[in-house]
Amino acid sequence: MWGSSGTPGDSFYEVRSECTDVPKSRFKIKAGKTLSSRKWHAAFSPEGRLDIGKTLSRIHRGGIHPSIRGEVWEFLLGCYDPKSTFEEREQLQLRRRIEYARWKEDCRQMFPVVGSGRFITAPVITDDGQPIQDPIVLMQINPDRGQALSSEENFKANGHTLNPASALEPVKDKKIIQWLLTLHQIGLDVVRTDRTLVFYEKQENLSKLWDILAVYAWIDTDVGYCQGMSDLCSPMIILLDDEADAFWCFERLMRRLRGNFRCTDNSVGVEAQLSNLAAITQVIDPKLHQHLETLGGGDYLFAFRMLMVLFRREFSFCDSLYLWEMMWALEYDPDLYSVYEDSDTDGERAEGSGSSKGKSKSKRHYGKYERENMKVKGSEAPLPISVFLVASVLKDKSSKLLTEARGLDDVVKILNDITGNLDAKKACSGAMKLHKKYLKKAQKT
Repeated sequence: MWGSSGTPGDSFYEVRSECTDVPKSRFKIKAGKTLSSRKWHAAFSPEGRLDIGKTLSRIHRGGIHPSIRGEVWEFLLGCYDPKSTFEEREQLQLRRRIEYARWKEDCRQMFPVVGSGRFITAPVITDDGQPIQDPIVLMQINPDRGQALSSEENFKANGHTLNPASALEPVKDKKIIQWLLTLHQIGLDVVRTDRTLVFYEKQENLSKLWDILAVYAWIDTDVGYCQGMSDLCSPMIILLDDEADAFWCFERLMRRLRGNFRCTDNSVGVEAQLSNLAAITQVIDPKLHQHLETLGGGDYLFAFRMLMVLFRREFSFCDSLYLWEMMWALEYDPDLYSVYEDSDTDGERAEGSGSSKGKSKSKRHYGKYERENMKVKGSEAPLPISVFLVASVLKDKSSKLLTEARGLDDVVKILNDITGNLDAKKACSGAMKLHKKYLKKAQKT
């Protein structure tokens, strides 16, 4: 497994044989650089307290071995406090699994397909709460898949015998209507998510992804479900065997990103980050910014997808995971866990990647990006590293964009050409350099 030139990381994520045009991973597992299972377990004290500084340093050098990626991510995303013990984490994990099971049961009571091992891809209710008797839905719910049901037949969902004509009563509660309206959209996205992977050839894995997203849509009423969330949730299911653990890892990731998905009648949350991207480019590369404005791209909407799903389309599956863990290690704040837990106690859902300015902790416990942000005076929340990653990509393509882009279609085409051709570690290094440069220039103005 540990060859001198490194083992390809994508050997752990089997691709379907008919998918021949999938980009190859650039991530290689290298002895002495990649965080191995042995190094990971050695980073814990006998009681279970994690030396997070040593762990971050190893991740910066060479990423995480796929065999331990899921459990390391739980710390990077703030699911667990590195100062906690094995016993404390075991108790917390049990409480969270019980809480997820309760939420899932609430959802199953409202719509029995949840937890049944199946999912839907057609609407089940109208905007005013009236049930839709769609033959596609009835067939999908039917345990004997492939056999169409007549309106007089009964079918079983999760052990309960139901009559299709009365499977769903008219609904008046607006929250329930809104939730039911999202379920088929989740299903449509689930069947399109990471479809090149053998993992999703199994119905049970597709339904697990659907269940987690359905439960999340129910508990986070501000955001619900939006397209792109399935791309963010999918890796959690692949890396963590227990569905509840995967849910909580996704929930913590959404704390960082839910602002991007929050929509109003006039705007989408990610527009704030696009505005920040424009401001950064204007400082770092004013010629490129002016050119993009001339082409009508001053709103930077062409970068929408990169920020919404964190470069899932621009990197191979394995490399996108490597990029994510590099980003989270660079942004790591040791108070992330307590920030999230305190907000849960207060009934608020804290967002972002945390902020520990002014707190007296060893700097080695923070990611390199967070350390740079701690040097900056001011009350404004720091920008996520993802914005600087996009800015770094634009900077690298600046010459090509300036000479070849004659319209927004050309901009999109040039940026699409980077798919599969980016190096995650170099991209993070580029983002860090731009970040430093931006902070220096911004402080002078």
